[in-house]
Amino acid sequence: MPRVSYSQEQREKIRSALVSTGLALMSQNGIQHTTVRQVYEAVGISRTFFYSFFPTKEDLIVEILYLQQPKIVAYAQSLMQDPALGWHDAVRRFLLSCCYGEKHGIAVLSIEEQQALFRRLSKQSRILFREKQRILFGKILEAFQIPADKRNIDLFINLSLSVMVVCRAIPQSLPLFVPEAAEQTVAVQIELLTNWLETLRPGAAPQPH
Repeated sequence: MPRVSYSQEQREKIRSALVSTGLALMSQNGIQHTTVRQVYEAVGISRTFFYSFFPTKEDLIVEILYLQQPKIVAYAQSLMQDPALGWHDAVRRFLLSCCYGEKHGIAVLSIEEQQALFRRLSKQSRILFREKQRILFGKILEAFQIPADKRNIDLFINLSLSVMVVCRAIPQSLPLFVPEAAEQTVAVQIELLTNWLETLRPGAAPQPH
């Protein structure tokens, strides 16, 4: 017979398992291609029980993104500490890994997923998400030895997410873009973004206006 009740400790363990399993599946298969059913079946619970933890898939995605954040920071730090990589190569590899997330175990949101996520979130949850987002990107900048002031963080968020969105949106969501040039487009964007980041490092030569 199915279990009728769980202790608080058991529920916390199941919730943690749902988030970690969801991260593993979404970072491997992509967020769009991972279903709620795949997650709760992998954990071994029912559909009804799953929804007692997360009312929507988007609620689960938010927790997955939060769980992923320290792993992303650790990855950036490991690249910067790799003696075989120069600063420029380490940053470029990090950005490239984020663009092609599934190949590197990173869950990345498409345009449609971002829209669905923010439609579902409450105003308070959106504010919290923004705060955690700024903390994440600030820590990445610090790993890159760049001052994490608000201007740098906000611009870094927009520029890096722009590259990731374009990478994931061609051609389905951006049909006027040329799909054959998608990889080269991303490569050029990453190169430009890396060059801009390098100008923010203390002691970098100022760019001509």
